[in-house]
Amino acid sequence: MRILAISTALITTATALTAALPAHAAISCDTDTTGGSTFYDGTSASKKYDARFSNSASIPNLSTYTPQGAGTWYNWDGSGQNLLLVAAYRAGADSEIYGINPSTGATVGVVAIAETHAGGITVSKGWAFVAGQGSSIRKYRLTELRDALKAAGTPYLAQVGTARDVAGSSFIGGYGDSLFAGTFNDTGRGTMYEYKIADDGTLTTQAGAWEIPTKTQGLTVTASHFIYSTSYGRGNRSNIYVVKRGQKDLDAAALSCFRAPSMTEGITEYNGTAYLVYESGSYLYASDPATLNVIPRMHKASISSLTSLVP
Repeated sequence: MRILAISTALITTATALTAALPAHAAISCDTDTTGGSTFYDGTSASKKYDARFSNSASIPNLSTYTPQGAGTWYNWDGSGQNLLLVAAYRAGADSEIYGINPSTGATVGVVAIAETHAGGITVSKGWAFVAGQGSSIRKYRLTELRDALKAAGTPYLAQVGTARDVAGSSFIGGYGDSLFAGTFNDTGRGTMYEYKIADDGTLTTQAGAWEIPTKTQGLTVTASHFIYSTSYGRGNRSNIYVVKRGQKDLDAAALSCFRAPSMTEGITEYNGTAYLVYESGSYLYASDPATLNVIPRMHKASISSLTSLVP
């Protein structure tokens, strides 16, 4: 009985020690700042951000819609022209997709889709994938999206088939024939899955979840890195995480993190440049004095300036 009592005591002590340990090691993000003004509203978020990013294209319809997801569409019209795609929402109304010329900053078209928070958008293999309601992903034919973007006004585009239920679709990123989608978590780290894209737009789940940073709002994927934008709350700064691909355990991965202005959302890569979307310029937040940084434009940075942080 004494042996049992000692064993029980040891188990109880070990359990207490385990419960007291943090679930994950803290990730340090660089917050070193100039403390002064910069190219965006409000004071400097961090020296690393200010040295890498600059102003880019304006986002349309901020007086009525809130931008979320960002994607890239190469050769969208068959003549070698390219587009940045931004998905935006308005509660109780159709959502919208904007096609923005990355060379001129001009909005070339606006398309309405069924209501969704539109947390992510990406293009691959003849399809546009958009985060749907709940944890789902919708698909749209690129030929139909192209025609709608070229049409006058704001034509409505229906999805093809039914939305694909997934583990989480708070954000979407893509690379080649892979789509990555994950879950936003404001209290701890989230998870992300990879889905292989078939020619007909079918998504096949790949085994094993990727651990992702807390408060992930956007993702762009390169051959060697994941670049996450994370944020939560109009009064809080955001963070940019650059993570070397290969390790699904975030604690085991090589990474770098630095602070960014408040309310980052989707991020996409086009021709070696990262384009970052902010929701702070939306009518929901722009007039609120609690919003730290009111940013109505995309910000851009060279991909190499980000990935070089984690060679």
